[in-house]
Amino acid sequence: MSATSIIFKREFVSFFATPVAYVFIAIFLIMSGIFTFMMGNFFERGQADLLPFFNFHPWLYLFLVPAIAMRTWSEERKSGSIEFLMTLPLSTAQIMAGKFLAAWAVLALCLLLTFPLWITVSYLGQPDHGIILAAYLGSWLMSGAFLAVGMCMSALTKNQVIAFILAIVMCFLLVLSGTNIVLDAFQTWVSIGVLDTIASLSFLTHYDAMAKGIISANDVVYYVLSILVWLSAGYLAIESKKAS
Repeated sequence: MSATSIIFKREFVSFFATPVAYVFIAIFLIMSGIFTFMMGNFFERGQADLLPFFNFHPWLYLFLVPAIAMRTWSEERKSGSIEFLMTLPLSTAQIMAGKFLAAWAVLALCLLLTFPLWITVSYLGQPDHGIILAAYLGSWLMSGAFLAVGMCMSALTKNQVIAFILAIVMCFLLVLSGTNIVLDAFQTWVSIGVLDTIASLSFLTHYDAMAKGIISANDVVYYVLSILVWLSAGYLAIESKKAS
């Protein structure tokens, strides 16, 4: 854990040593406000909740999280610093964990900085704070799954643009797999069991309930397993490149 914490501190500080984190946080907060108040019809709905805010998170993460994940490995490989990193008495798993936790902490900071929205809705009405807290947890877990996918794609190439595009495509597929458009396309030629499996792979399927305040072990386990699977895939990609 000490080795992982060293990488965590290195990566977290590096985000704020350049404009990357500041720009990312600013865009996240601005877009959150636009989606909530303008596109989400916050005032027109006449309800004291943050459902419009959380409903747009999957689509917000779809583009923003790959942008922050694409640099995690691609930049190391492009600059050549990955060779030095691999010579340190650290395992690839420790490096992967440290990088992931640092980027995930930045995403947690983004969510924490949206607290004025919570204060606003509390001032305007009497929201269910348990539901809002559950939605925040669900959003953070989902952002971790997006991040793990992005890091895996970043481990495959030293080109950040390619890593960014691959992450968006893969995340888009994982989001869409639970929508009616995809399910309707499959239901005519696959069994109900296969259809349920496709739907269960969707980030949306597991997030929707949490955004409404319902936390189930199934949804939490899904996101944890998704993070572990995609990080493991990224680990294997790095290890295979080391061997070659």
